[in-house]
Amino acid sequence: MAGPDYTAIELLTRLVAFDTTSHKSNLAIIAFIEDYLLQHGVRSHRVVDESGEKACLYATIGPEHTAGVALSGHTDVVPVDGQAWSSDPFTLRQEDGKIYGRGACDMKGYLACMLASVPGFKARKLKVPIHLAFSYDEEVGCLGVRPMIAEFGKTLQKPRLVIVGEPTSMQVVDAHKGPVRWQVEVSGRAAHSSMAHLGVNAITYGARLISEIERMEAELKVTSRNERFDPPYATLQVTKLEGGTANNIIPVYCRFGFEVRALAGVDVDGIERRLRTFAETQCIPEMRRAAPEAGIAITRANTVPPYAALEGSEATSLALHLTGQNTTHAVSYATEAGLFQDGGSASIVCGPGDIAQAHTADEWILESEIDKCMGFMARLADWAER
Repeated sequence: MAGPDYTAIELLTRLVAFDTTSHKSNLAIIAFIEDYLLQHGVRSHRVVDESGEKACLYATIGPEHTAGVALSGHTDVVPVDGQAWSSDPFTLRQEDGKIYGRGACDMKGYLACMLASVPGFKARKLKVPIHLAFSYDEEVGCLGVRPMIAEFGKTLQKPRLVIVGEPTSMQVVDAHKGPVRWQVEVSGRAAHSSMAHLGVNAITYGARLISEIERMEAELKVTSRNERFDPPYATLQVTKLEGGTANNIIPVYCRFGFEVRALAGVDVDGIERRLRTFAETQCIPEMRRAAPEAGIAITRANTVPPYAALEGSEATSLALHLTGQNTTHAVSYATEAGLFQDGGSASIVCGPGDIAQAHTADEWILESEIDKCMGFMARLADWAER
């Protein structure tokens, strides 16, 4: 079956036009990809979330019921709110060798290359199947890929290898940090600010907790080091803070979020345990002397595991072969690679674009990066046909 033969940039124009900001449904872009694949005679399978508003998509080209190489990318993008774009973020713009649009770099450029390669994949007599995996909600904690991985070996063919196409400038990345995020809620007691002794200042105790986080951060800079990363240590920081009602009211609440970008081997549970112990011994008893109802709640919001490719990984050697490189790299941002690997599929990260352009106003990717990725796809087809 002969379907439409679009270039990668033509497909990228269509993909960028879908506003797939993480808090919105991605079903429209999934339907577009599903229809495009079907026009090329490729059946795909949805894994729908509980709300019915989001879905992953998984397809196989080549021998069925065989573990092959999965090309994996997420369909969601980060918000454009508060950013000063010089043109419509969801209308692709080309200028001076650059392609502008939300998600052009992270990571619809890779998705476009995957889809543009489908006719070429279909024309080959593949001995190793090429799977196409599209996820949702990667930008908010790699949430959507998890139910898809859970279906591997059940309703979906489990891939032998996975190439996650996050922007690496087509360099081979075999390690990244793992973000873990928490929410902290401090409940005090409101009082007139002139009668501070009758209240419990939630912001004051929130500040004490933040100071303890700062102390742990300073220790991590010394105790967790790996010079492959930039920065070469696990980072720990408060990322959001709110509290208080008015300048003349003792604040009854304080809420903040914090995260660690952990290196492999960092005791994430120990970080949480230490903050809980600090709260229970240094803050809550004092708070409850004035207000028995006062308290501190610490909730882990999300965990993405640190990733390090398995020693002697076939995914690593394949990516190096396809790129013609002989060295690998480590990055501080996170991807879905560790989740695929924990699910039993050897994984590697390699995709077009520079992470420095991701998430920014006037996000862009070089046209030459798209060309390099298309060459990578063609060489993958050569390899899978042998």
